[in-house]
Amino acid sequence: MSTEKPYYINQSVAVLIDGNNIELSLQNLVGKKNALADFDLLIPKLLDERGLNRLIYFREGKSISDKLADRLLTKYHGSVVPCHKSADIPLTIKATQIAQKVDTIIILSGDSDYVELVRHLRGEGVRVEIAAVAQNTAKILIEEADHFTAITEEDCYILKPQRGRGKPGKNSKPSSKR
Repeated sequence: MSTEKPYYINQSVAVLIDGNNIELSLQNLVGKKNALADFDLLIPKLLDERGLNRLIYFREGKSISDKLADRLLTKYHGSVVPCHKSADIPLTIKATQIAQKVDTIIILSGDSDYVELVRHLRGEGVRVEIAAVAQNTAKILIEEADHFTAITEEDCYILKPQRGRGKPGKNSKPSSKR
C-alpha cells in the first residue's frame, strides 16, 4: 500500500450558508433549540483540502451574533449577510455573481428553492455541492447537485445557557465556537 498523499485537484471553493435553514434543521435533528453548526469541524470536512475562496453566511433578521461574525471572519475570512426575509434571493444573487470566480460552490441548505440555482450554476460549468441535514433536504436538490454531504449531530454542538451575567455555564464550550 502506498503511503503517498492522494492526489487532489486544486479547486477554488465558495461556501454559501443559508443560516436559518441549517440552524432549524440541526435543532430538529437533535431536538434542542440551542443546537448550532460547529463550523470548525464542518468547513474543513466540506473543503476536503480544497482552497476556500469565500464563505458567506446569510441569515434572516437583524440580530446576528457578533461572535459568529467575528469567528467566521477570523477563521475563514468569511462574512455574515443579514437578510430582510429569507436568504434564498440574496444567496442566489451572490452565487451567480461569483460563479465565474470559483470552481465549486457549496450551498449549506436543504431547501428546494435552490433547485433552479443549482441547475443554472451547473449549466455555467460550476460544480455544485449541497450540505444539509439529510432528513430535511429535498430529494430533488440532492439529485440535481454534483455531490451531497449529510450534516449530522457530530457537526453541531449545543450552546449551553449562560449562568449569571456574562459568565458561561460550567459545561459550556467556548463562545468562540460559534
